[in-house]
Amino acid sequence: LKTIFIDNKADNAGFGGVYLQYFQNLEDIAKSDKNALTITKKIFKKVSTSAGEKLELIGNNSLKIGDLVTMQLRLTATENLEFIHIKDLRASCFEPTSVLSGYEWEDNLSYYKTAKDVSTNFFIENLSKGSYILEYDVRVTNLGSFNDGIAFVQSMYAPEFTAHSASQKIKVE
Repeated sequence: LKTIFIDNKADNAGFGGVYLQYFQNLEDIAKSDKNALTITKKIFKKVSTSAGEKLELIGNNSLKIGDLVTMQLRLTATENLEFIHIKDLRASCFEPTSVLSGYEWEDNLSYYKTAKDVSTNFFIENLSKGSYILEYDVRVTNLGSFNDGIAFVQSMYAPEFTAHSASQKIKVE
């Protein structure tokens, strides 16, 4: 717990905000959902069947090198917001199948998507109240045990509107 002292030497009232940021191990991060935004992250393995492709939630199931995986982000807003940034951190065993940046339209939501070395970013100009699902595919490239990163959402001009998902263990055999 931190203590902050503020001394206003002027006769006028002052306004401001205080935000505490700190480092924590990924496996210790729990989902946050205390305000106007919530985000959850699910990871699905794409499996080919005679009826076509289907998605299986990986949960405790292990993956293999070469598996195609769908990252699914469920974003919920309880009010209309503007200029939203979503940063989805990826485990180091995943490489995105599409690295081209550009505007996309999915689930009645327009956004700009970029793929970086450790994350996929979504920039949303106008977010109407409701729930949305954003998906993108990655390929498994490395063996081992990994922490998949969290998905983080924040209003760029009103940082009090923020949320993040929980982290998840990934095992590649």
